Amino acid sequence: MSAEFEGLRGNVGFVTGAAQGIGEAVARKLHSAGMIVGLADVDGERLANLAKKLGDNVLTRSLDVTDGDAVEDFVDEIEKSLGPIDHLAHVVGIQRFGMITEFSEDDFDATFDTNVKGTFLVTKAVAKRMLPREQGSIVAVASTAARTPRIKQGAYCASKAAMAQMMTVLGLELGPHNIRVNCVSPGVTNTGMVQRLMATMPNTDVITRGDLDSFRVGVPLGRVARSEELADVVAFLLSDHSSYLTMQDIVVDGGGALGA
Repeated sequence: MSAEFEGLRGNVGFVTGAAQGIGEAVARKLHSAGMIVGLADVDGERLANLAKKLGDNVLTRSLDVTDGDAVEDFVDEIEKSLGPIDHLAHVVGIQRFGMITEFSEDDFDATFDTNVKGTFLVTKAVAKRMLPREQGSIVAVASTAARTPRIKQGAYCASKAAMAQMMTVLGLELGPHNIRVNCVSPGVTNTGMVQRLMATMPNTDVITRGDLDSFRVGVPLGRVARSEELADVVAFLLSDHSSYLTMQDIVVDGGGALGA
């Protein structure tokens, strides 16, 4: 167990988007820190495989976060089976590409349903149960796209900006009840989402070196992030070591947003 996260041992956590990418890394990190975890993802098969690898103290559910009834039902199950939820890591999100003038209404709706409505439903379900207990910590994974415009990512940028601002408001509302709310905003991270983006590029060097024609800044550290590097920050924000941090958006991007 990592000593820096030892305050998480024995606590109950809920991780969304846990079957792959950053969500999987977060689930592994929290479980290795001794947490009892409820894990959700739309990919039930991958989630089941992860649960087998983790072993004990894991509860899983194939879950669509845009379904409010299903979200409430799984949160209830976690609290009845594992105990009161102390920590929430909301990681799930989708990204669809296209110029705004060509972007379909269906893709726009799907982006906002998952990234904004899903965040609302999950954080609401957990936060309202934390309120009577007057304790808890919530971390949502946003994106540097919330603060840096990116060509062909209009809906994604807007949805992540909405998500990050909603979490700031939630932190303001929950602060008097000893419940902390923060965001982590990754830059380019080696996940399936980014690999799909890179597959559409004739030259993937633009990811780290930048591209003047598309107004894309490179990454000063010269590489993409590993999911585990994001998981470390999420675990820190959930732990007692960040007990005086709330309403913050921590950027983890190798300098790609130039400090913005």
